[in-house]
Amino acid sequence: MAATRSLLRIAVNVALDGGLAALSVPVAHWLADPAASAWYPLYTIPLGAVALLLAGIPFRLSLQYWRFAAIGDLLTVAASAALGAALFTGATMVAGLTEPTLAFPFIHALTLLLALGAPRVIYRWRRGRPLNKAPHLDAASILLVGSIEDADLFIRALAQDRRQAFRVEGLLASSDRQTGRRIQGHRILGSLNDAAAVLTQLQAEDRLPGTLVFVTPELSGTRLAQVVAQADRFGLQVRQAPRPTALADPDKPRPVELRPVAIEDLLNRPQVPLDRDGMARLIQGRRVIVTGAGGTIGSELARQVAAFGPGTLILLDNGEYALWQIDLELAETHPQTVRKTLIADIRDEARVRAIFEEHRPELVFHAAALKHVPMVEANPLEGMATNAAGTRHVADAARGTGALAMVLISTDKAVNPTSVMGASKRLAEMYCQALDIAGRSSPHGMRCITVRFGNVLGSTGSVVPLFQRQLARGGPLTVTHPDMQRYFMTVREAVGLVLQASVLGVNGASLPSGENGGIFVLDMGEPVKIVDLARQMIRLAGLQPEQDIEIRFTGLRPGEKLYEELFHGKEPPVPTGYPGLLMASPRTADPAIVARAIEEIGSACRGGQVKLALTLLGRLIPEFEHNIDGTAGEVRA
Repeated sequence: MAATRSLLRIAVNVALDGGLAALSVPVAHWLADPAASAWYPLYTIPLGAVALLLAGIPFRLSLQYWRFAAIGDLLTVAASAALGAALFTGATMVAGLTEPTLAFPFIHALTLLLALGAPRVIYRWRRGRPLNKAPHLDAASILLVGSIEDADLFIRALAQDRRQAFRVEGLLASSDRQTGRRIQGHRILGSLNDAAAVLTQLQAEDRLPGTLVFVTPELSGTRLAQVVAQADRFGLQVRQAPRPTALADPDKPRPVELRPVAIEDLLNRPQVPLDRDGMARLIQGRRVIVTGAGGTIGSELARQVAAFGPGTLILLDNGEYALWQIDLELAETHPQTVRKTLIADIRDEARVRAIFEEHRPELVFHAAALKHVPMVEANPLEGMATNAAGTRHVADAARGTGALAMVLISTDKAVNPTSVMGASKRLAEMYCQALDIAGRSSPHGMRCITVRFGNVLGSTGSVVPLFQRQLARGGPLTVTHPDMQRYFMTVREAVGLVLQASVLGVNGASLPSGENGGIFVLDMGEPVKIVDLARQMIRLAGLQPEQDIEIRFTGLRPGEKLYEELFHGKEPPVPTGYPGLLMASPRTADPAIVARAIEEIGSACRGGQVKLALTLLGRLIPEFEHNIDGTAGEVRA
């Protein structure tokens, strides 16, 4: 049925183009010589139609959609008209007819262009007339923000929406060179930097819109946050337009649905350039294992590693459901990748050793850990057994089976730790540092690369999903302390930089402190106050903090700090020369000493001796000031 309708429409196009071409013949004759008979000889009229239809075949003239006619379509019409006029003139010369004037072929071509192009333009204009219709009186007033190209698509999509639910007041463009110009009748009021002045002027004219609509999805980070801040100052809602690809489909006009701006967009930063070729050379064809593969970091590592074509990708986790989820996803997105899914607990040394001896991975990405500070405070033995002893099990098994490199995912909580979680991760860092120094002394020694960074947006147990759940329930949003602040980064950016650090570490790049157990630290930008994050999420939901949604302060929890640190006071950040990557130089220790201490802690954990295990941990990490009940964190800050 659909094919029949399509053929019918093509037939209508052929008939219309042929009829207009036939009519253009006497018109062109009359324009060339008004005194002559425009209708002689009569058989030249259908000849004009045939000439045009033949000329239009290579340009697919009759396949055009008139209601979507654009500049490219009019160029096709012009080419068809020129070729059609030339064919007509050639045919009449073969028939022995003389043209009224020498200029007739050019007049004929112009007549054809006008006869074929004008109906297309008029039809397109009439179909687009909703662009110039006044929206309903109850339509929401909006101000568009973004590039003029995306704004043009949005306004056109709005024209196809019969509801006419929005009235466009104007546009804030990405560039200040476009101020004062118009797009489809809507004025460009200024640039993004002019948001405050433009909104002030609209307020003075009593034309302040109710909503700012961001039409460019690439607009993120600081520029987006600055405009959102101005919108909040004037009490405006902010929304995101559908992606341009969704708006640009002429065959499927759909209602224009605005969506909330994601908090990730506000905190996101421009992507730093990464050595993708180096990553491919590192991973392609190799046996790679990812521990903690079901977690937020581990699953993203699995995704990005799979994209580089490893020989075998081994996914290891102790959670069945999380492991099943990432395996199912990779089966759909990277079916060609050979995968193995293994349920194992890294605290089980024999199980870990058996896995490594069987599969002999060449690259190890160690993301498995217990990372939730209050949870580890409530279960300290489990935290130490996993984060310290478990890391040693993985590192020893990797080194014992000849792995090229192991990459440890660490945390900013390991710096000047106040929690068991942070101190146990610092101990894991120390062991990997020691192994890396030892590995450098041997031609075939294993590199042990440590990468430290802060919070990942949207990760399991993090604050953003918590706030989202609390918002969905109508509040309140719970914040532990008004001054608490954290570093944030998107998981995709963090993992990309982890892989970049892996390339540098394995290739033996000349890096400051690299020979002395230096630790890679991701450039996290500026820290964010958690209460400000809560307020932003409330505003992005179209609500007002404290009026619609309460923010409640609950006090610091055991192990928490007000301020996280990426560097110890005695290890200032050192640039590496690679965007997004810094290096720290924390103290190192003899691997045998650290291994023996971890073994003692592991034994205490197995024996249920909490006090002994914490004492041993504090002996290895002298800067560990345990915030047992939450009060010490505020005093320390």
